Amino acid sequence: MTTRRTEPSVTADERTMLEGWLDYHRETLAIKCEGLDDARLRTASVPPSELSLLGLVRHMAEVERIWFRKVLVDDDQGPIYFSEEDPDGEFHLTEEDTWEEAYATWQAEIALARRNAEGFALDDISKAVHRRSGEAPSLRWIYTHMIEEYARHNGHADLIRERIDGATGY
Repeated sequence: MTTRRTEPSVTADERTMLEGWLDYHRETLAIKCEGLDDARLRTASVPPSELSLLGLVRHMAEVERIWFRKVLVDDDQGPIYFSEEDPDGEFHLTEEDTWEEAYATWQAEIALARRNAEGFALDDISKAVHRRSGEAPSLRWIYTHMIEEYARHNGHADLIRERIDGATGY
């Protein structure tokens, strides 16, 4: 797999720009994981933290599902990797957890996120509410939040990847 990162347009309309930046950050996380085997993808950042590249991908699959399924269209399929008993389950990896499964799950959630968003204008309000604020966000807010979420975790991914093999940049 060789992921190409597409630079967002500097002159696009707002929706195209927001979608472009979200895709850019999705692609960045994929690039940070390229070329590593499952053992290296499981490598924790700095003990005692359990933060790993594989855990970040699993986390972002959960985040895509929460915002574009549960909140946007009120389709609560439940969590993929975490539970009430283990709220950080996406980061608690076992030997059975693989890149192949996590990547496929993440990509499936991204594809569904795109399809669900197609039916909404930027100012349209989600069908469910944000669990902390109790408010229903607009699609614009969800896009902005997702860009922020990926950008923050891509910073983590930068440091983890550099620790694993010295790779920097992207």
